[in-house]
Amino acid sequence: MPLINIYLRQGTTPEYRRNVSLGIHTAMVDVLKVPQDDQFHVFHEVSPDNFQMQPVVFGLRRSERAMLIQLSFNHRTPEQKAELFQAIVDSLRLYADVPEEDILMTIIETASENWWAAGRVVNPTTGYDERMNDAFTGAEATS
Repeated sequence: MPLINIYLRQGTTPEYRRNVSLGIHTAMVDVLKVPQDDQFHVFHEVSPDNFQMQPVVFGLRRSERAMLIQLSFNHRTPEQKAELFQAIVDSLRLYADVPEEDILMTIIETASENWWAAGRVVNPTTGYDERMNDAFTGAEATS
């Protein structure tokens, strides 16, 4: 059950937020193999006074459309996280026309025992939603 928080400046449209959500969720399904119905995205639109960021960060110009995406889910390998970051960038460009310079992401990993949702069935071997069994092979399935 990934939980995604998206922080952006006030003034976006519902359609834009739906497209951002679609881009992120598509990447999560494709890369992490989360079930299609496992989508929890919370948008936080903040006033410009409460979204302070330099116009040039790490040598890259950021626009007023810059966003911070905070992804919370169980442990994944560094390779999976790198693949997810790239997939989100590609999907946000495709679905919401967001340039990669305007995307900042962070992952907060939590242990599987820290999640609860009614109706969710967890595979005791992997600690993940039982519908994700096909997403794990070899060492991943037993660690």
